[in-house]
Amino acid sequence: MLMQSKTFTHYLGLDVSKKTIDACLFDGQQVLNQCQCNNTSADLRRMISKLLNAYGLGPEHLLICAEYTGMYIYPLTEACTGMELALWLQHPAELKHSNGVQRGKNDVTDARRIAYYAHRFADKVRLYIPCEPSIKQLQYLDMERELMVTDRAKYMAQLKDQKDFMPVEIYKAKSKRFKRLIKQLDKAILELEQNMDKLIKQDTTLTKQYEQVTSIDGVGKQVAIQMLITTKGFTTFTNARKFCCHAGVAPFAYLSGTSQRSRWRVSHRANKRLKWLFHMAALSAIRIPGELQAYFLRKVAEGKNKMTVINAIRAKLIHRIFAVIKNNTIYEKNYLKISLEKP
Repeated sequence: MLMQSKTFTHYLGLDVSKKTIDACLFDGQQVLNQCQCNNTSADLRRMISKLLNAYGLGPEHLLICAEYTGMYIYPLTEACTGMELALWLQHPAELKHSNGVQRGKNDVTDARRIAYYAHRFADKVRLYIPCEPSIKQLQYLDMERELMVTDRAKYMAQLKDQKDFMPVEIYKAKSKRFKRLIKQLDKAILELEQNMDKLIKQDTTLTKQYEQVTSIDGVGKQVAIQMLITTKGFTTFTNARKFCCHAGVAPFAYLSGTSQRSRWRVSHRANKRLKWLFHMAALSAIRIPGELQAYFLRKVAEGKNKMTVINAIRAKLIHRIFAVIKNNTIYEKNYLKISLEKP
């Protein structure tokens, strides 16, 4: 969502931390106020109301800008949504690299820099839009599940790797304790997955999108859920190419002058979990007889690097996902098997 910069006359930069929020109010010419409050919705409401009243501002005149800091921005989103204020949550890397070379760091200075950034790039503002409650709940359940899956993998690795490197009696006792923990984690993970399934089934739109996405060969349950969460029900990403960039799948050229001629490669600035999930989906897709398997075999036979071909399949899966959502249909597998052997 874009909004013209002339709508705003004042810019409130917020540096969000776990306990406190530092604020800087900027009118485009000078800093009017710098203050601090606790990171709670109630305190934020009071602070913003005082600033609006002190300078005779209406909600439509103020643009609030902060860097996205994960769960710490929850009170801010709640306060701004309740007060119907324009909120811009920007990626930390964008804010960092927009201010040139920085020496030193403190929260007061960071709030001022964010306010300057909001004023300077107000014509490119992307306002925060609250997602549906069902997607928000799905996100929290998924975060909890991922934490438990990570812990389970850690315990399982310990059992596998340390068996031959400690006394048998000690290993048996440790194995017994770890297996008990793994069993508890399996039960908790299953419960979370059941709650996630129930949540999806309760929402007609999510149910339909989930069925459309999982109709594609290689795309399973976890990929579909991550797509729903990351795109907020396919409302935040407008096309597949942008999502490929976000997932670290789109290749870019690295050229400079006449001396540097690197091959095209993907960027490390990406959602690593999405990249891994689509990697596993691509590996699954090439095991299923069909177009993608034939594509993989053909490209490898031509001498292409296997990882390059797999990355191309990742991108194909993403494009297919966005295609079925755009066309509001289940994926139809129209595949004609063509022999690669010469007659």
